[in-house]
Amino acid sequence: MLTLPIKKKWFDLIKSGEKKEEYRALSPYYFSRLGKYQGQKIEVCLRNGYSSESPKINILCEVTRGPGKTEWGAIENENYFVLKILKTLQ
Repeated sequence: MLTLPIKKKWFDLIKSGEKKEEYRALSPYYFSRLGKYQGQKIEVCLRNGYSSESPKINILCEVTRGPGKTEWGAIENENYFVLKILKTLQ
């Protein structure tokens, strides 16, 4: 399972069910981790911090590419890896 760090603001919105997508830059770093999963459903662990004791939530998501919503942290007119959250697994 892929583990990704996430800021508290976005973590809390995902946990509450308000935020339905998470975004990652179209960078070589994320291409190596997410590129092979485009169009697929995968399980991801979102962790609020880098410590093994940090709060975390497991999600089932579909990996796509495209623009994100500015209210969920995306920059206007920029494309991302989009993790469309289908459900939480905890």
